[in-house]
Amino acid sequence: MKEKVLEDIKTAVRTEIEGYNFYITASNIIKDDHGKSVFRHLAKEELEHINTLTAISRSLESSGEWLAYQNALDFGRSSAPIFLEENELIKRLKQNPSQLNAVTIAAEAEEKAVDFYSGLLKTANVPDEKVVLGKILDMEKNHLKLLRWERESIIQTGFWADFMEFNIEKELE
Repeated sequence: MKEKVLEDIKTAVRTEIEGYNFYITASNIIKDDHGKSVFRHLAKEELEHINTLTAISRSLESSGEWLAYQNALDFGRSSAPIFLEENELIKRLKQNPSQLNAVTIAAEAEEKAVDFYSGLLKTANVPDEKVVLGKILDMEKNHLKLLRWERESIIQTGFWADFMEFNIEKELE
């Protein structure tokens, strides 16, 4: 059981690193300032996941114990640097370096992350494990929600979501 959990955590770390690399690359490719900001924010949160999950993996390997989320976050801040590596997500973005493609690729990746963490949460047994996976799952769901919102904004208006072209209050009158 412990081996399966460790394998799942290491898979999660690798996946988060791929996401981090993609978001950094997207923030460097996208020309829109708001788009750059969105991808930098997502990269920062992926880095938090990487550090947290790495600390938990180390704890599980050394003591067999789960760390509480905040302890894992605190311990994880001293993790080694992450070097950018090209992955399938980045290759897809480079084939079509548009805002819409970047957001679409990111949303697809976040959907997979939500499914992955949902599956892990269903089989979680330890209270700290449930809390950690629940927090990361919630963050991934928020990433997905943000990306879907940005995608709709780009498709319908050509602008990122913080530029409102109509007033909701006027629409309701």
